[in-house]
Amino acid sequence: MRSDMHFTPADEVARHVGTGVARIDVRAGTVSLDVAALREQFPSLESGIAHFDGPGGTQTPAVVGAAIARTLTRPLSNRGTSIASERNAEDAVTEFRRAVADLLGADPRGVVYGRSATQVTYDISRALAKTWSEGDEIVVTQLDHDCNVRPWIQAAEARGVVVRWLRMNPDTAELDVTDLDEVVNDRTRLVAVTAASNLLGTIPPLSLIAERAHAVGALVYVDGVHYAAHAAVDVAALGADFFVCSPYKFFGPHCAALAADPALLESLQPDKLLPSTDAVPERFELGTLPYEIMAGVTAAIDFIAGLAPNAATRRDRVIAAHHLIHDHELVLRRQIEAGLDGLGGRAHMHSRAAVRTPTLFFTFPAHDAAEAARFLADRGVLAPAGSFYAYEPVRALNLPGDAGMRVGLAPYNDLRDVDRLLDGLADFF
Repeated sequence: MRSDMHFTPADEVARHVGTGVARIDVRAGTVSLDVAALREQFPSLESGIAHFDGPGGTQTPAVVGAAIARTLTRPLSNRGTSIASERNAEDAVTEFRRAVADLLGADPRGVVYGRSATQVTYDISRALAKTWSEGDEIVVTQLDHDCNVRPWIQAAEARGVVVRWLRMNPDTAELDVTDLDEVVNDRTRLVAVTAASNLLGTIPPLSLIAERAHAVGALVYVDGVHYAAHAAVDVAALGADFFVCSPYKFFGPHCAALAADPALLESLQPDKLLPSTDAVPERFELGTLPYEIMAGVTAAIDFIAGLAPNAATRRDRVIAAHHLIHDHELVLRRQIEAGLDGLGGRAHMHSRAAVRTPTLFFTFPAHDAAEAARFLADRGVLAPAGSFYAYEPVRALNLPGDAGMRVGLAPYNDLRDVDRLLDGLADFF
């Protein structure tokens, strides 16, 4: 990612002063996040808590809550076109699909709403498994959240399909792809892989893996839940046939969205009620949709787009915003890493990959991570301990499930938060 964003014409820079969340240096021609202004958009931050639990879910800006309330309290009914309440519901769905498509660089006709990434993955795994035969193979990885492991293993077991693994190197926290051509072979039907580890932050060589999978005719299912909060997503460029993310990781309400080629979704037959529509993507959305939640997702994506210069389209603004987010989070990540290094070996860092998100997982050789988390919580710093459903990575690291502390950054974190974290850890020891 670029370390900064340059705009040559001064008037192009000046147009963005009114966003309230961008700091402008006209002479240098650069734009950066105005974190103080950004933080003012989050009522929950008035609590004084320093949140380092972004990988588990971010705080929510006021505009997202307002969009949810507004959708619930204006005329609302089942979808249709004959009256305002029906049109409001229809618009909420349409705008949700368009917003998610802009976030991910996807086709809105292939955007599926889901209650959670786990639910969506289970549903897609069952639909895909109907196309598998005994002797086929699938591939999962030791880097993934269990959401992108167990549904596939269980579906494979039910169909007599072989499960193969891409292993994680515990010393580097990198996915080992040295045997990629052997693991992903002519019998492979699917590769399930994360775009970024929710535990370690590791970003694997996704395009390389996808290229190999597609060369042998396999599909690629990408868990982008952690990645989408920290990077501009381009589903096609990543090589993802399916890409799932969770808006509550990037300022939205608790739900999920899946993006895929509409033609691919047309080829799958999920279990559903007989009277329900067979249209794509609706055939994958069971029951009445939560219009207010969908409106909240749209508002969250608009909020992200609003962090950046006023580019031509919402998609362009989202991409620009993620450059700003990356630069800000990288500064804070390096500050935390330097502080942990200064603890004299009391913290052992496991997040070592060369390419990674601003998420750090570390253990304390002589102390209990859960005790450290409670100590910090008593001081208003939320840095949780546990395994965070990353069952396979924790096993690969040969750690007990509650052994580590995870510190994850979000755009609203600032240097004062970092100081409170590091001071708290120093006091703990």
